[in-house]
Amino acid sequence: MKIGYARTSTADQEAGLEAQERDLKKAGAERLFSEQVSSIATRDQLKAALDYLRDGDTLVVTKLDRLARSVRDLMDIVETIETKGATLEILEMNLDTASPTGKLILGVLGSVAQFEREIMLERQREGIAKAKAEGKYKGRKPTALAKSETVLQMLSEGQTETQVAEALSISRSSVQRIKRKQAATSAA
Repeated sequence: MKIGYARTSTADQEAGLEAQERDLKKAGAERLFSEQVSSIATRDQLKAALDYLRDGDTLVVTKLDRLARSVRDLMDIVETIETKGATLEILEMNLDTASPTGKLILGVLGSVAQFEREIMLERQREGIAKAKAEGKYKGRKPTALAKSETVLQMLSEGQTETQVAEALSISRSSVQRIKRKQAATSAA
């Protein structure tokens, strides 16, 4: 059985959702799950579609970006699909994981996306290093460390780490870090 999944990010994309549903039906989807939510939001209908899948079924989507928000998300979804004995079909790419070639292409696409991400991060690190060398990059201010005096004062007044953290809107681990730094300075 073919199970269709359609998604648009906002309610004002009604025509896009209808077009996806039409294409999924044309591709043979017998059951449709549709929703209008951002990819970063909880996608209840995607979860329902994945739960509905049975051995031998195929989850059909029109485009890859309608299904997954990242390579990791895609791989998790594909793993869920495969665990159920089902396959994935992406209409726009003419890709079906029922065949070894489809699985290979999906893996290659995932690898390319991961490679692009790593290259982008490497360039970002190089740019930051260059800016630091030129004195143009200072990084973000250490917000918790800037409150060290206040943290130590409050602790000396008998407040707990949790109370201090909540009062100053910093994490408890930041309070502990400040305490350790103070203890190391005192011991030296």
